[in-house]
Amino acid sequence: MKKLMTLCALFLFWAQLAIAGVNINTADQSALEGLPEIGPAKASAIIDYRTTHGNFASADDLTKVKGIGEKILVKIHDQVEVQ
Repeated sequence: MKKLMTLCALFLFWAQLAIAGVNINTADQSALEGLPEIGPAKASAIIDYRTTHGNFASADDLTKVKGIGEKILVKIHDQVEVQ
């Protein structure tokens, strides 16, 4: 029974991680590259932008980053968060 409870707890932990979005204010290069349409150059641009301008207030602010337009934002909007 103890093993079953442990497995259930682990499953819930991993499910939470799978549902959680990538925090664009704290994510590293690798995490950002895991988003659709975001390769090394765009991930680096996101990090450079937030370093220069501060945290993003919303996911929509990603369009202020060079190379990220509305089409890309639509593809990643539900996979990113700011808090």
